[in-house]
Amino acid sequence: MTSTWTPASWSDRPAAQQPEWPSAAELSVALEELRKLPPLVFAGEARRLTDSLAKAGRGEAFVLQAGECAEAFGEFSADDIRDKLKVILQMAVVLTYGSGLPVVKIGRIAGQFAKPRSSPTENANGLSLPSFRGHAVNDAIFDEKARRADARRLVRAYHQSAATLNLLRAFTKGGFADLRQIHAWNQEFVANSSQGRRYEQIASQIDRSMRFMAACGVDLSRDPVLHEVDFYTSHEALLLPFEEALTRRDSLTGEWYGCSAHMLWVGERTRQLNGAHLEFLSGVRNPVACKLGPNATADEVVEICERLNPTHEPGRLTFITRMGAAQVEAKLPPLIRAAGDSGSVVTWVCDPMHGNTLTTESGLKTRRFGDILTEIKGFFAVHNQEGSVPGGVHLELTNEDVTECLGGGGLEAADLDDGQLGNRYRALCDPRLNAQQSLELAFEISEMLQP
Repeated sequence: MTSTWTPASWSDRPAAQQPEWPSAAELSVALEELRKLPPLVFAGEARRLTDSLAKAGRGEAFVLQAGECAEAFGEFSADDIRDKLKVILQMAVVLTYGSGLPVVKIGRIAGQFAKPRSSPTENANGLSLPSFRGHAVNDAIFDEKARRADARRLVRAYHQSAATLNLLRAFTKGGFADLRQIHAWNQEFVANSSQGRRYEQIASQIDRSMRFMAACGVDLSRDPVLHEVDFYTSHEALLLPFEEALTRRDSLTGEWYGCSAHMLWVGERTRQLNGAHLEFLSGVRNPVACKLGPNATADEVVEICERLNPTHEPGRLTFITRMGAAQVEAKLPPLIRAAGDSGSVVTWVCDPMHGNTLTTESGLKTRRFGDILTEIKGFFAVHNQEGSVPGGVHLELTNEDVTECLGGGGLEAADLDDGQLGNRYRALCDPRLNAQQSLELAFEISEMLQP
């Protein structure tokens, strides 16, 4: 961060993937309201996450970043938020039990309301309308009124994020995340599956261990580690006017923090070296991340490291790689070497979702569980080969019993054909793993993490 940086510095740079707001006056009113609202997260929380990400970069922890491809307005009941948290807590227990590592839990939640699109318009039924860019911008319904960008949605996104965060803090600090609740995290449609039964075996073993420690005189009630968890939020910092309006100066350090989430990332479509998104992230003191696809070059990696983490601070910069199962072992090694040779300190996380998306004959996007698992295995293999650390995974998942990804979780590809994929297909944008598939993936990763 330079002394000349301000939250508005990005506005002097080209900004990709920004909506065309039809009313500048409406946008100005919405942003002014956001500037007056309290921060959603706090600088001290972001600093703790930076410390945890530094541990993951050294192999002393593992990152589980997971949640919705795009959050929806109205779908944030207490039950819905609780059940999403259940899946992540279950996965974290499996990963910790198998690896012996603490898991850094980061949700794609409480702010993931905007999406980049491959085309600014969508054509159907003889009409050409603006693409759906997430509920912070417009609606998925295909009509002219719904697809109009509406700046008032930015304020609604803030309030839904605030309500979601309020519940997350209550659940994670108020007893629901207590390890004594470990059996209660197993959801009904998962509990009777092979993954659910395997999870119950771990839960029973943890129960016995806790009873043994109590019998030995250990006062478990006094240890907050057993009764609370740290849970952080993240989203793609796509809508820069929104992010600017929620940037605050920390009263203790005088540094700027993006207060819309603990961790912000820049996507594959918006990581231009001279672009507005990298410029914005360069000045906030949150831990930040950058997505890297198969077209990323070694020179770009070095330049991004210099832009986002010139002081080589551990935990400050995470690279989230999204190469695709077929390309990860060829494309990833030069990037790891480039970062290492430059002296940069980076935490590496694998996004096995976005590089493995395909479209079926019926027009639905899907992902194959086998491809997702193959990319994660390739990610681990490359890091082992290069002597670097596989620091975590970045997943799109849901607590719902959806049919959006093929295979895994008891749903073999042969059992779920193109015609059946739409039976319970509810994603706003991208296909998500359901809870069974997510838990199976956690068991697979925990085996890779074993020493």
